[in-house]
Amino acid sequence: MTIPTGEVVVPAQVRELARGADLTPVWHNDYGGITFRASGDFDPFYIKWGPRNLEFALRDEAERMRWAERWIHVPRVLDHGEDETHEWLLTAAIEGRSAVDPRWVADPATAVRAVGEGLRAMHDALRARECPWDWSVPGRIANAESRGIRVPSALRDAPPIDRLVVCHGDACCPNTLVGDDGRWIAHVDLALLGTADRWADIAVASMSTEWNYGPGWEDALIEAYGLEPDRERLAYYRDLWNAT
Repeated sequence: MTIPTGEVVVPAQVRELARGADLTPVWHNDYGGITFRASGDFDPFYIKWGPRNLEFALRDEAERMRWAERWIHVPRVLDHGEDETHEWLLTAAIEGRSAVDPRWVADPATAVRAVGEGLRAMHDALRARECPWDWSVPGRIANAESRGIRVPSALRDAPPIDRLVVCHGDACCPNTLVGDDGRWIAHVDLALLGTADRWADIAVASMSTEWNYGPGWEDALIEAYGLEPDRERLAYYRDLWNAT
């Protein structure tokens, strides 16, 4: 994901969903989608809009957020829908900044701690036995192959599960919201949420620190989570992420 720069054309569908609100683009994703903040004389909300893709659907995200909100703080779903080519999701705004907001990029020690502690809190709160979705290694490989991706055979031999939890599925730093006090407050972008080894999330979250804050912060995130780095599991799940 990237922060939009320059002029952004607002799709007609988004203007209709906004119902006259002022629109500010906040994110581009890797699938050609874009998220807008809608504001005016009302509580602000977000509109996520983009082309339909084979990996997940925004209706998946809406389902998962409605399930997860029983235990953790996530955006409240206001509406979602789709047509033949595109899909959209409207959520209530949460007061807080992404962990990669310029404020936190300038203070990586605080941001990394918030992401690590927030990920641990999510794993501890969500109930794996009750989760109806799967993000296991076989499921991820099958999903990738259904999209025409050839997964290296070595990745079919996963390390034994350390602890089965409900994983975020895209635990990169931008998907944790941080309050003004520097503590995590919520999680966003839950379309891939499902049960898996906790290291599947930890590997990606810690890897993403280099993309967002520069080198040297990976182990700090894992320490904030409350573990010592498991190099074998980190390497495996990072390779799986990059391959699928």
